Amino acid sequence: MQSFRDRLKNRETLVGTLVTLAAPQVPEMLAQAGFDWLWIDGEHAPLSVQDVQTLVQVAGPDCPCLIRIADQNPRCIKQALDIGAAGIIVPLVNTAAQAREIVLKSKYPPKGQRSIGIGRAQGYGRHFASYIETANQSTCVVLQIEHIEAVENIESIIAVEGVDAVIVGPYDLSGSLGKPGRVADPEVEGAIERVQQACEQARMPMGIFAMDPEPLDRYARQGYSLLALGIDTVFLGRSAGKAREQLQQYLKVTRC
Repeated sequence: MQSFRDRLKNRETLVGTLVTLAAPQVPEMLAQAGFDWLWIDGEHAPLSVQDVQTLVQVAGPDCPCLIRIADQNPRCIKQALDIGAAGIIVPLVNTAAQAREIVLKSKYPPKGQRSIGIGRAQGYGRHFASYIETANQSTCVVLQIEHIEAVENIESIIAVEGVDAVIVGPYDLSGSLGKPGRVADPEVEGAIERVQQACEQARMPMGIFAMDPEPLDRYARQGYSLLALGIDTVFLGRSAGKAREQLQQYLKVTRC
């Protein structure tokens, strides 16, 4: 059976969504909905390490989770991987030097400097030896490209051995260009296109986030394969609002 990392590196189309709520029912339902992977947000969402582990546990083995860590602190990296995530998403990576350090802290010796500890990833010690032997090959390192500095350094960043994919962050990228939220601005689109061209040339898997299916379909046609569709809170809010609006329309008809 292929690991999630293998599927990612083969540029298989993988559709996921962001999880920001601590309720364990959320990843359970999203996994049942058929998503290929879940993006557990440890950067912006108010989730503790225990919350994140619970979300990964509930998603189950058939729905791999990538944990976006809070920052590039080695402690964040080892905690996320020890939890048993399929890999990490690292925010705001702007240079090749940062990318090399992240890979170094994500891989066990002799390839890296990941600290060895007992955790869920090794079955709390039961599968320690086999996990240590295979972890370097099975866990993903995904970097977020979300600043114009990263765009300018994209060729050197994706040349770092051990980087498995990059995810473009259109919103933060637009902010770094002084155009926060204007993701359709030509300058923002041009920066994204530069990343896309560099990754295509290097055959580096690319990911991107969008709130709606239509732009993700367009991105997929452009070669993006790691797709993140929407956020749990927005799904809930939109669905509730739509249902209420529909009921109001029915009520208007029945009252006439």
